[in-house]
Amino acid sequence: MTGLIETYRVEAYNTAKQSENKMHDDSVARRFGFSGGLVPGVDVMAYMMHVPVARWGRAFLDRGLIEARFVKPVYDGEITEIRGHETDGVISIEVESRGELCATGTASLPSGVPSFSLRDYPATAPVAERLPVSPASYRLGQWLGSMPRTWAGDAADEYLDDVRECDGIYVREGLGHPGLLQRVMNKVLVDNAILGPWIHVGSQMQLLAAARRGDELTARAKVTDVYEKKGHRFVELDALVVGNDTTPLAHCRHVAIYQPREQAAA
Repeated sequence: MTGLIETYRVEAYNTAKQSENKMHDDSVARRFGFSGGLVPGVDVMAYMMHVPVARWGRAFLDRGLIEARFVKPVYDGEITEIRGHETDGVISIEVESRGELCATGTASLPSGVPSFSLRDYPATAPVAERLPVSPASYRLGQWLGSMPRTWAGDAADEYLDDVRECDGIYVREGLGHPGLLQRVMNKVLVDNAILGPWIHVGSQMQLLAAARRGDELTARAKVTDVYEKKGHRFVELDALVVGNDTTPLAHCRHVAIYQPREQAAA
């Protein structure tokens, strides 16, 4: 199949107004030059996932590959358009809001599921005490501690509402939305340091099995790169998101600015 895919439109919703990351707070975000609090990148990525799931259904949730890069903010209450164009089995995705390109990405459906061993991604206990973020918070080669998360019952329904998901496959088949795996990737950063305002820059996620509604999710994450660029401090993670401590659900690469230059210079 080649050609345009029907545009998917959502009214964006900032799910993180009360979160510890004040980049989602209107007043703080404005101090960084934004118009208001940012809709979390992981939720923008959840909007993007609607397109390949609509195209490939359960098969994408079992073994799909998606990559997203966030270039400009999406703001609360703004109509956001997610456009897809398929060429040779790859969907190019663009997210537009306020007439601006906000995110780009691709999605595809590999013929098979890559193999990842739990032995290569050891479980790590949560840190005993979170300390204020510094360059020592994320060290190259470090395995990060992580708290498991669960979205079951009403919490699972609330998540689908929050990301404006209208595809009935999740309720019909008792599945967890793959956007939850991205939320867990964000949480592993928060579990290891007291962060100031910070920004999710982009992610790649290879799904390995469809999550079940209510699965206990844990990211077994290793720091693969830390660097400074234009005054911002970046961290990159390589992780296996595991369900119920037994089932690899996704292999993820996650990139974030953990200290914007205004904070890094303070």
